[in-house]
Amino acid sequence: MIRMAMMLLFLLAAATMVPAVAMADDRACFSCHERSGFSGRVVHEPVAGGRCGVCHNPHVARFKGLLRQRQDTLCYSCHRRQKETFARGVVHEPVADGRCTGCHTPHAGSGRGLIRKDLAGACFACHQDLERKYRYTHQPYAGGQCGSCHRPHRADNLELLVEDGDRLCLTCHVEADLAGGHRDFPAAPAGCLSCHNPHGSSRRALVRDELHQPFRRGCGACHRPGGLTVARCLECHRGVQQQMLATHSHLTRQDGNSCLNCHSPHAGDTDALLRGPVRLLCVSCHLQTLSGYRKSASKHPDIRECNGCHEPHGSSHLAMLRGDGIEVCVRCHEDQGKFTHPVGPGVLDRQTGQVVTCVSCHNPMGTQYGYQLVRDGKKALCVVCHRAY
Repeated sequence: MIRMAMMLLFLLAAATMVPAVAMADDRACFSCHERSGFSGRVVHEPVAGGRCGVCHNPHVARFKGLLRQRQDTLCYSCHRRQKETFARGVVHEPVADGRCTGCHTPHAGSGRGLIRKDLAGACFACHQDLERKYRYTHQPYAGGQCGSCHRPHRADNLELLVEDGDRLCLTCHVEADLAGGHRDFPAAPAGCLSCHNPHGSSRRALVRDELHQPFRRGCGACHRPGGLTVARCLECHRGVQQQMLATHSHLTRQDGNSCLNCHSPHAGDTDALLRGPVRLLCVSCHLQTLSGYRKSASKHPDIRECNGCHEPHGSSHLAMLRGDGIEVCVRCHEDQGKFTHPVGPGVLDRQTGQVVTCVSCHNPMGTQYGYQLVRDGKKALCVVCHRAY
């Protein structure tokens, strides 16, 4: 009985100490940190409750800002539903990388969701290739209303568009009014982004800067019986024909693939007439590859432009590489080209019978093992060839 009474007294004392500890923690923080920096129209719930220790370790931590864990891990410890939702479809890169505070203030703010005041400025901090202002600027873009067309976290459409294709444009532009600007078109206007830049352009009506030469002359050069086939494109673009006939081709012998998957037949932002940035075009088909890359524990850093390593039309090398699995790598990894595990002609992979190259052991798109190894480098990878007898 005495021991039970002592235990009850201890628990009662501990319970009465909790608010005092929380208040002491709060007071200790604000003895250095100005309270004004943690107040606003909207205050994050832990901050409002004086519970700084929920996110921060007051003494030492592995993460910047003395955070107890990586910031997205902390956020998802409360926002559990969002963690599940944001893992599906096309995911915004800051969300996939766990950089929640790129767009949200962690303590207090002036708007709902603790959105940073200059959200458009936060967008430009990453999207530095976009111009702030064009000669002709789309009204939502000029007003910093990125959310009018793009979802901030994830979407079912590429480029995080809130609607797919022309439906987004028609939420503002009345279809009946478009006919006047598209005189002599053979059908109702469609494929808006094929000709128009949704942010801005140096041309009126936001027509993209670079016009396809046949389009300058008129529609008849391409719109002939038989449709816009690969063969029709090759009548002018003979330079890529050899690539497209390579062993590993991006366009030929695959149902549904055509030049128009990546190129606009009318206008573009560069002379390549691409429908968008290279990486986004690749992701439109290879979304699973990007998803695997993001989830990998070990991956090649800063993969921005897929065509740095891959030929866009076709190649005689596996995975349409711009050379064999050695040539592509040693352009950057010069030392590994001088001393390394034996590779090249005469060194065969026992598993495949093919010549051993860098990509026999490494997968730059990411794995769960260090140095992007395809298996555990302590033993499992080695014994594939170096069998123990």
